[in-house]
Amino acid sequence: MTKRVAIYTRVSTNDGKQTTENQLRDLHMMAERMGWEIVAHYTDEGISGARGREKRPGLDAMLKGIARREFDMVAAWSVCRLGRSLQHLITMLGDLDARGVDLYLHVQALDTSTPSGKAMFQMLGVFAEFERAMISERVKSGLARSTKKGGRPRLDPDKAEKIKRSLAKGVSINATAKKLRVGVGTVHRLKQQMAQAA
Repeated sequence: MTKRVAIYTRVSTNDGKQTTENQLRDLHMMAERMGWEIVAHYTDEGISGARGREKRPGLDAMLKGIARREFDMVAAWSVCRLGRSLQHLITMLGDLDARGVDLYLHVQALDTSTPSGKAMFQMLGVFAEFERAMISERVKSGLARSTKKGGRPRLDPDKAEKIKRSLAKGVSINATAKKLRVGVGTVHRLKQQMAQAA
């Protein structure tokens, strides 16, 4: 019997540098090789894998399709396309399993129609969450280092002058920050310095 397959693709940014084309090409080639029938394609563009179902319309629609048993398998390019939270991944695998829907992950060459495939999927979820935690730790560590070295990089003197001129004209702190693309805190600090100098 031909497997009815739904393809899911996702890219984190909408800047044109990342596209779903490569993901689709590889998954279509695999479907052709395996004799699968692609019955649906869901995608989320410019959305982080760390976000939940409610913030990912493509994923949400696919999960509704799973609940209605509209396909026999979900195919994605990689585990990180589905998500980076272990909790979300395990919940998704539970939903798939409960409906008798299998999962194929191209990069990991993983097929959950086998017991070893199911076990491997759970392990990949652990690693995806670990990677996310490591990235978060590196960001926190970098911020802590910059604070120890005297805070963030100094403000460009030209930009500081533009901020001061804007404030002197009576433009609000928020409007100045938005117009000159700087933090509200930076503008507020300069306004305080101007008040002290007056």
